[in-house]
Amino acid sequence: MQSRHTWRFFRAGGFDQVRLDTGADIAALDQLDQKLWVALSCPTRGIEFDAQTLDLIDTDKDGRVRVPEILAATAWTCRLLANPDELLKGAKPLPLAAINDATPEGKELLASARRILAKLGKPDATEITVEDTADITQLFWKTPFNGDGIVPADAAEDAETRAVIEQIIACLGGEVDRSGQTGVNQAKVDAFFEAATAYSDWMKRAEGDPAILPLGAATLAAAATVRDLQAKVDDFFARGRLAAFDPRALTALNREEKEYLAIAAKDLTITAAEVAGFPLAQVEAGKALPLVQGLNPAWAGAVASFRRLAVVPLLGDCTSITEAQWAEVRARFAAHEVWRATQAGESVESLGLLHIRAILAGRARETITALIAKDMAFGGAADALADVTRLVRYHRDLQRLLVNFVNFRDFYGRKEKAVFQVGTLFLDQRSCDLCLQVTDPARHATMAGLAGAYLVYCDCVRKSTRETLSIVAAFTDGDSDNLMVGRNGIFYDRTGRDWDATITRIVDNPISIRQAVWAPYKKFARMVEEQVVKRAATADAETQANLQSTATSVAFAGRSEPPKPKFDIGTIAALGVGLGAIGGIVGGFVSGFMALTWWKMPLALLGVMAAISTPSVILAWSKLRKRNLGPILDANGWAVNAKARINIPFGRSLTGVAQLPPGSRRDLTDPYAEKKSGRCVAILIVLLAALAWALWRFGTLAYLAPSLFRK
Repeated sequence: MQSRHTWRFFRAGGFDQVRLDTGADIAALDQLDQKLWVALSCPTRGIEFDAQTLDLIDTDKDGRVRVPEILAATAWTCRLLANPDELLKGAKPLPLAAINDATPEGKELLASARRILAKLGKPDATEITVEDTADITQLFWKTPFNGDGIVPADAAEDAETRAVIEQIIACLGGEVDRSGQTGVNQAKVDAFFEAATAYSDWMKRAEGDPAILPLGAATLAAAATVRDLQAKVDDFFARGRLAAFDPRALTALNREEKEYLAIAAKDLTITAAEVAGFPLAQVEAGKALPLVQGLNPAWAGAVASFRRLAVVPLLGDCTSITEAQWAEVRARFAAHEVWRATQAGESVESLGLLHIRAILAGRARETITALIAKDMAFGGAADALADVTRLVRYHRDLQRLLVNFVNFRDFYGRKEKAVFQVGTLFLDQRSCDLCLQVTDPARHATMAGLAGAYLVYCDCVRKSTRETLSIVAAFTDGDSDNLMVGRNGIFYDRTGRDWDATITRIVDNPISIRQAVWAPYKKFARMVEEQVVKRAATADAETQANLQSTATSVAFAGRSEPPKPKFDIGTIAALGVGLGAIGGIVGGFVSGFMALTWWKMPLALLGVMAAISTPSVILAWSKLRKRNLGPILDANGWAVNAKARINIPFGRSLTGVAQLPPGSRRDLTDPYAEKKSGRCVAILIVLLAALAWALWRFGTLAYLAPSLFRK
């Protein structure tokens, strides 16, 4: 679709972003190609933005704000404002004169705003704030009738109606009204009484029919015991028939001894699954099922209920039943089972038939329906109040959301923090402004690692309130030498509260060019240090071994001496060759360096440094110029629609490195500095002497001062 609006763009982060400088720009957002939006969705939680405003925009209540919802909010707001430029004023109160009363919708909203102010004792006020609507909303919502079609039990004046509402909620669940209370709406009421009527009619079919209720009212409980035991009783008699067919199967039918040994090693309970799987009683050919003695303990209770509720009323005081008697019991309940399969109104069965019929005979349904109608009568006022609340919030917050969604002006402008920046982390003499709240650091790091930034995940705690928070901070300047898991810092949230922060995870990437320049030398220094420590440890071990050998020689004085270790001539030769090669390389380098003209020597050193550092710098520069904010936000639930780069200059603005204030005075005297010793002086003299000899040996001194140094 061709846009009728003339758009203006600014470039930041390596891409073009639309300017939203006027109300006309905001009103025309539906004409802006979505491919030019910086974000396509954002979460409603975990960002520094009013959650209630986001919930109003999030019309489908999925916890995310998307482009269609943004467009709907801006179109509605611009329609109700006389001038869309009002949105640019941000946090200021909404002037009543700014409401467009030229339409019936705007006129009704203006009248509602004035009624709110009048109820607050401010009838002459010319503007309305978010706080004004919050106060009146709480008063209105807390009343039993607030126009949402849901009535809580407290809305009923008599105890009987209140009890029925509570029973409807217990059977079918309730609905939460605007006050936060649980109540019922018309759909719940209709469903409850339909279920109650269906259950009463279903029970009426069985009343007076001995085939369906052979034991009268006790039939339901008796039939339940038959159903519970049917599979196990059928299994018992089937095993007996199989034993009569082939007595050899009897041992297997009663379970083998090894199965008992397997469960005997455990802590037994009579409801253990292994025991419950065994037969009801010991199986024999043609044996009746015992009902009192010799029962599987896991089923003894169920069998006792079966005997008391079904067997005794139908067959008399039996202590066992045959397979034929079992078939007779089932036959007596056959019609009941057919009737039970057609049961209706199960959701209200727990209330009992007598109580259900008492509710149906009363006037509870009509009373509750009248209460719901009374509540709905307040719907117009409630909707008008909701619209005023929404307009006041949109007037205050919508423009700020747009400059963090349609474009990232706040983030790249650096005048205000973006909505996804939750605070500042101070750690390792740096302050990191790009800090985001995360709920699952491990999952977040998987996606955010693709951003190419050095990320530090921290667990934050406020011990005074026991609050916890997890954040990720991007280090975009300095180096990583002193950053490691376990280090502590301080995190300040957007309200200024301080949190103890501890590093729990690091995603390693280049931080700066300066770090890349010195990285090879630091790695080499660490390698040398590790080798020195390793050699020292080896030498210490050899010294200890020599001391032990000496002690052994003293202990065995006068006896035959222990055999002395033999030197490996081949190893010594190999070491000599290796040392000679290294010496040759070093000597060749020194010879070549000393052969240079004196003014070429610094250039040679710079060339060597460039050769060493250039690969590291190129690699770091390539990664730093590709740093992308998108994966960091996407891992937090955003849908970023652009490659929002964090280049080197912008990265420096996001991370502050400690610097002395201008005009500061420094005292360079360190009382705890390492003391200089004669050894250092001696080493320095030796090095200078070696350097002088080398310069003389290769004729450099003669070249510089031919009259003094001649061969």
